Amino acid sequence: MSASVGVLALQGDYEAHAKALARCGASPLEIRRVAQLDGLAGLVIPGGESTTLLNLMRDEPWFEALRAFDARGGSVFGTCAGAILVSREVRHPAQDSLALLDATIERNAYGRQVDSFETELAVAGLAAPLGVAFIRAPRFVALGPGVEVLATHADAPVLVREGRVVAATFHPEITGADGLHAWWLRTLS
Repeated sequence: MSASVGVLALQGDYEAHAKALARCGASPLEIRRVAQLDGLAGLVIPGGESTTLLNLMRDEPWFEALRAFDARGGSVFGTCAGAILVSREVRHPAQDSLALLDATIERNAYGRQVDSFETELAVAGLAAPLGVAFIRAPRFVALGPGVEVLATHADAPVLVREGRVVAATFHPEITGADGLHAWWLRTLS
């Protein structure tokens, strides 16, 4: 694996993402400081709790650094809370975001923790269905014209891409199905 990748390791399920990337042949770095973004080709922003992540990001200029990372050609893969952070607009309630993806997203749209579920999704570009988990998942409620839908669940987009930004409203790292991580790594080369 030639491209250097990292997983934002401030909060959330960053360790499971790192393990999935490693199983796919990468040597992911756990990113805890803004300076560690230098030299990365791609960054996973994992699921967790988006408001907690925003609070942790106040310690350093993360918003400026992540926007600069995107502007210089870095690829971002946001899952669940990560999808919330990369979206242009966040609802229920409104909160700050990076606005790297032309999408409006609603937090906790599938319900509470007890409403969490696992399912399989057909994903554009993957030969086999992907096992995923929806945990207090957000929902895309509007997508800009340049946003490509790669997977849906119950007729709603759950995996989208705009340029080098990929966002999933689910957790692909929990089920042990590494197809999406492998696909994302291939997009970096």
